[in-house]
Amino acid sequence: MYDKLFKRVETKYVLNKKEQEEFMRRIQSYVQEDKYFKSTIGNLYFDNNNNDLIINSLEKPIFREKVRLRTYGVPNEVFLEIKNKYDGVVRKRRIKLSLDDYYRFLETPSNKIDNQILKEIKYYIDYYKLYPKIYIGYDRVSYQGISDNTLRITFDSNLRSRRNNLKLECGSEGEKYFSDDYYIMEIKTKDALPIWLVNILSDLKIYPQSFSKYGSIYKKEGEI
Repeated sequence: MYDKLFKRVETKYVLNKKEQEEFMRRIQSYVQEDKYFKSTIGNLYFDNNNNDLIINSLEKPIFREKVRLRTYGVPNEVFLEIKNKYDGVVRKRRIKLSLDDYYRFLETPSNKIDNQILKEIKYYIDYYKLYPKIYIGYDRVSYQGISDNTLRITFDSNLRSRRNNLKLECGSEGEKYFSDDYYIMEIKTKDALPIWLVNILSDLKIYPQSFSKYGSIYKKEGEI
């Protein structure tokens, strides 16, 4: 078990296949494959019977928060986290657990939990009466800057979801969100974007878009 706290600026873009290929051609001399270059990411997003967390997020307040369980590939270990966004800056409080420890955590009263991050997450789950509400998966390729390894650029494709079999060990199948080949690109940095990246984005007329995976799927399902 380990825990981790970090913050960064995350900017999202939605690209079609042609845009993604041209963007990659332009940035190839500035980036390299990162340690986790290719992965299949599975997430369980928590919410309550009233869908309070996602409804609040879609209203785009200056502060919003979510709880999710994430795995990379086969879920022998999972990452449980609270992710919040305040004024454009993302902060995560994350802890890595075995799958068995995660299930034990769900059944443990908060006053019996020693780890501070787990205690905070448990309090949040209990207070808002949260439980796993939706599975969201996608395939990711990841790059990092050559001269600045704090710069990360990821491309998520084959976005899919399901409302049943809400356990990560049930696999990554789900209903596809996009009918064509689209990529959700995220640029993640501690500071401002490097000038070379700003110039490429501007030249290709690639602009930031607000795209929440959970929020977009929720709206598509027609629940609001």
